[in-house]
Amino acid sequence: MKLHGKRILICISGGIAAYKINYLIRDFIKKGAEAQVLMTSSAEQFVSKLTLSTLSKNPVYSDFYSDNGTWNNHVELALWADIILMAPCTANTLSKMVHGMCDNLVLATYMSAKCPVFIAPAMDLDMYQHPSTKLNLELAEDFGHHIIPAEDGELASGLSGVGRMAEPETISQIIEDFFNSDKSLTGKTVLITAGPTYEAIDPVRFIGNHSSGKMGFSIAEEAANRGANVILISGPSSELSNHQNIEIFRVTSAKEMFTKVFEYYENADIAIASAAVADYAPKEIAQEKIKKSEDSLTIKLVKNPDILKTMGERKTKQFLVGFALETQNEEENAKGKLQKKNLDMIVLNSLRDEGAGFKGSTNKIKIITESTVTEFPLKSKTEVAKDILTFIEEQILK
Repeated sequence: MKLHGKRILICISGGIAAYKINYLIRDFIKKGAEAQVLMTSSAEQFVSKLTLSTLSKNPVYSDFYSDNGTWNNHVELALWADIILMAPCTANTLSKMVHGMCDNLVLATYMSAKCPVFIAPAMDLDMYQHPSTKLNLELAEDFGHHIIPAEDGELASGLSGVGRMAEPETISQIIEDFFNSDKSLTGKTVLITAGPTYEAIDPVRFIGNHSSGKMGFSIAEEAANRGANVILISGPSSELSNHQNIEIFRVTSAKEMFTKVFEYYENADIAIASAAVADYAPKEIAQEKIKKSEDSLTIKLVKNPDILKTMGERKTKQFLVGFALETQNEEENAKGKLQKKNLDMIVLNSLRDEGAGFKGSTNKIKIITESTVTEFPLKSKTEVAKDILTFIEEQILK
């Protein structure tokens, strides 16, 4: 059976689409999955625990304590699950999820989870189109969650438009596709650097750059989804991941990143250096905040250790990938970096391409090897991560 042995924890919040979960549970069970259901108190107004329990063959919980006084352990529930499906996910529950609210069993379980999370939003047209909902969905994606888009159709208000929860068969197919997706990196260790580095000037100021870390985190998520064990070393970044295959180490400076990289580099099969590492750092760090007393300030800088060059020098079995962000002579400079640093391939970004570079959620890249240049159109960084890893796999199999 297509979902044999998979454990799916379904979290229902209070919307009219809750009745559709009955059909979804039946489909999961037919495909061989185990289903457990949690629900908010408002969800109980739309669908009965008895029906859900009968279909799932498991008790249904909506509070931290059962009627007999037994505590429903949210940590154990989270650990039990292979995935969590938030369906239907109302605007209220979505907002609480991405802003750290934890006032019911559903949210406490969600915040304890280390497994993939799927979100099937369901709300009225204007609520779905509201800027806060759009932002919250973007935040959920930034957390590494999978969004199952709402569909177009008749809504509970009588309006027609986008906002209704995806149909049960659509959700079931998406979950099935996820479990049966390519696990081509199973058994591989992938080392990834992400984000900027900050080089302290004094206790308050630093030299840094605009890197958000979003590209590196997207690559880490995709590698983990393909079965890899991922070591992610990130400079200062607000990006997050709760993927069970990703181990994250946070660093600040280039020297800290250098040290951490070479703790894990030797055992890596693939190393992807997407971090924007500062080339220089202040020779001396002021112990106190520098006061504005002169018209000018001179800071003497010294070179940071070249992490990528050292990775190339120490390369044994690793497939080594670098990144280049250029503003002129892009391909020429990237090819030079490829050769000088002993890379297997380099990913080129140009700041002259609209939608590419730092901070944004999209990127436009060229992948350069010793003999080829492959250009890709503007895509979301999630899709770019897939392109990069697929290209790496093709090169490894040559």
